[in-house]
Amino acid sequence: MIRSATPDVVVVGAGMVGAACAEALSAAGVQVLVIDRDGPAAGTTAAGEGNVLVSDKEPGPEQELAIASRAEWDVVRARLPERVADVEWEDKGGVVVATGDPEPLTAFAAKQRAAGVDARVITPAEVFELEPLLTPRVTIGVHYPDDAQVQPVLAATALLAVVRERGGEVRSGVTALGIRQSRGRVVGVETSEGDIACGAVLNACGPWAGAFSASAGVPIEVLPRRGMILVTAPLPECVRHKVYDADYVGAVGSGDADLQTSTVVESTRAGTILIGSSRERIGFDDTIRVRVLRELARKAVGLFPFLADVPVMRTYGGFRPYAGDHLPVIGPDPRVTGLWHATGHEGAGIGLAPATGRLITEQFLGLTPHVDPTPFRVDRPTVIAA
Repeated sequence: MIRSATPDVVVVGAGMVGAACAEALSAAGVQVLVIDRDGPAAGTTAAGEGNVLVSDKEPGPEQELAIASRAEWDVVRARLPERVADVEWEDKGGVVVATGDPEPLTAFAAKQRAAGVDARVITPAEVFELEPLLTPRVTIGVHYPDDAQVQPVLAATALLAVVRERGGEVRSGVTALGIRQSRGRVVGVETSEGDIACGAVLNACGPWAGAFSASAGVPIEVLPRRGMILVTAPLPECVRHKVYDADYVGAVGSGDADLQTSTVVESTRAGTILIGSSRERIGFDDTIRVRVLRELARKAVGLFPFLADVPVMRTYGGFRPYAGDHLPVIGPDPRVTGLWHATGHEGAGIGLAPATGRLITEQFLGLTPHVDPTPFRVDRPTVIAA
């Protein structure tokens, strides 16, 4: 059965990236239908910290996308109507610290400044002015004023609410099973609720993007990478910024399948403290590993000693979409006209979502892209097997 209503684009996936793409497309006048097998923000988005970072990336295409996306977040938030505008956005800034040799961190900050990032090297005394409860072992710090935080579930659902207001549709509990083609062009998407006719399909399935692309007959290589987070009981204000150790950047850029942890500590508006982060390629195994949680807690206490006396209220984890070259997959699939992909952002999807949505929209409408889309193209060796 083909439904009578024919959207221009069916977005498969109602997480942060899918929501941002749908919002950007609808803002440009494109008729959008968003489907998700569960519901809005029910997967990777709900398992994230809400990071909007320019501080954790090496100079290169992803950092350029991050800088553009940080600016685009302001544009997107300005489009939100008042009733959904409170997405717990905080311009808190980030502080990265080293407790050993300061030279690698200062050299990294110098490279970032050359690429256009506001990265301010600060002395230990200045670090303690920003974060008085840090360990006295700090040897150097870098302050990133442009780092921010958002509540990811609120943000994704707000964007989808705007899509509905513009005449788009969001359907939960609808599983995408594949695509329908005619002469090498998308004419519909097959779902658990019947076929839906459309002009294009956007694969925004996050860590499940590889599985959906395979069911569509045009596989891409996107793998799940698991991360865990600890949540403390609510506290008075004691961590003012997003604070992480210098090892975090290396963990972000690593392709190692083994467990990697680095210290990331930040507060939320509710007063809880989020403690991360871990990265582990173990497929879709969602077993709670106590050793991972212990390592996160141990490293966090090493950075903020007061946390040794703070109870952990809960823990959660999720799967992030990982591409082998550490770059998102954003753009049209060259094998089938009308099939698009927006995935592979790993743990940076919240921050990179607005620029991703804008880039998809620009390419879809044939407009000049605001960033070079070439590094994110689908037909890369790490994404499409030869």
